[in-house]
Amino acid sequence: MKHNLDKIETIKLANLPTPIEEAKRLAERIGLLKLLIKRDDLTGLAGGGNKARKLEYDFAEIIKNGYDVVLTAGGVQSNHARMTAAAARKLGLDVKLVLGGPDFEIAKGNLLLDILFNAEIRYLVDDDANESLEREMQKWSDELSTKGRKPFIIPIGGSTGLGALGYVKAIEELSHQIKDDNVQIILGVGSCGTFAGAILGAQLFLPSARVIGISVSRSNEAIKKRALELIEESEDIINYKINKSITVECYDNYHIEYGIATDEGKQAINLAANLEGILLDPIYTGKVMAALIDLTKKNIIDKNIPVVFIHTGGMPIIFSFENELGKNINCKKIYPK
Repeated sequence: MKHNLDKIETIKLANLPTPIEEAKRLAERIGLLKLLIKRDDLTGLAGGGNKARKLEYDFAEIIKNGYDVVLTAGGVQSNHARMTAAAARKLGLDVKLVLGGPDFEIAKGNLLLDILFNAEIRYLVDDDANESLEREMQKWSDELSTKGRKPFIIPIGGSTGLGALGYVKAIEELSHQIKDDNVQIILGVGSCGTFAGAILGAQLFLPSARVIGISVSRSNEAIKKRALELIEESEDIINYKINKSITVECYDNYHIEYGIATDEGKQAINLAANLEGILLDPIYTGKVMAALIDLTKKNIIDKNIPVVFIHTGGMPIIFSFENELGKNINCKKIYPK
């Protein structure tokens, strides 16, 4: 049975394929035989990141069907919101963002970039619950419809069966970059679209691969449920069914709550920067690297099988954590005499 993945329309937003780099010094420190980093932080759109792959599918549908305004939602430092705003501007579309989080006086990180893209923003102070964000987004969409606009809602994180195809294709891309499909793929899990796409992609293109998700917000139970729902949606779109049970392996013990940095994550950020010159962020990739270190110590990850770390981007987030990441300054100040 052949899938029709290549027949699904996309619009070019990302610079693909992204490179894969071996991180020898970091692998040695962690105790791994080989560590490869899939550099999806280099997709190019608005600072890069994994969301560009999903948005290529979403915006193809938006353009094809004549929508004139795009809405999405997320936390104050949402990578998805930043990249959606950039994609909309690149394609000449209006964009509205519903964001939530702590009150602020100065915009930093992704929020600053949202403002530079001139996205109209509704900000829910001290409320970044998905239900609240989705409710406000639907309300705004309804308001626009009554004014004669044609709005299109991209769900939080861009996680739909259609968007997840971006990571089915990413794993196909990866399959051409590595010599052996006996690998362990590790990545962060938030809204589950990237994770679901990676699992389905591995079933199609890297059948011996093990896909490991690290939660930044949800419980294992919630992740497994949502990932399987998205996989089923994606299968329907590409007219292909995996005729065996799908294993969803994820770990939910490496975050406190969404958007809060962990000490282990900050240590992992410093380690990657110092050993490889690789920038990770406190909300997503830093926690994934911390998990990789811990799971290797516990022998849950096999030290002798190569690991592929999916770098999903998020660098702008670093610049909203200056108080936590900028304390240990190796800087000698020399004042004028």
